[in-house]
Amino acid sequence: QVQLVESGGGLVQAGGSLRLSCAASGRTFSQSVMGWFRQAPGKEREFVAAVKWFNGNTYYADSVKGRFTISKDNAKNTVYLQMNSLRPEDTAVYYCAARPAATWSTNPSLYDYWGRGTQVTVSS
Repeated sequence: QVQLVESGGGLVQAGGSLRLSCAASGRTFSQSVMGWFRQAPGKEREFVAAVKWFNGNTYYADSVKGRFTISKDNAKNTVYLQMNSLRPEDTAVYYCAARPAATWSTNPSLYDYWGRGTQVTVSS
């Protein structure tokens, strides 16, 4: 089993920044993709960004490209999401997820492990 715990959410004004963290423990996969997703009230869960654990390659949704940065710290088994220039439409619960495969996916159903989420609220 893999356990994922998110932290770092909160309330911020538009234009501000937040950094989310996702600490992974338990069984880990060297050939895996770590992703961030978000879900706003009444909307489906959507892909935000992902990073390949073994080589650090990254992939972003168009809506966050240039504003968000995903990174990892292998020594700490932690993945980060630096969010800059936040907008009210970024308001959502943000989830960390793990996919034990080496290929990208933006489909949440292809991620096997999930954290409980952390709330991000951006005021206008």
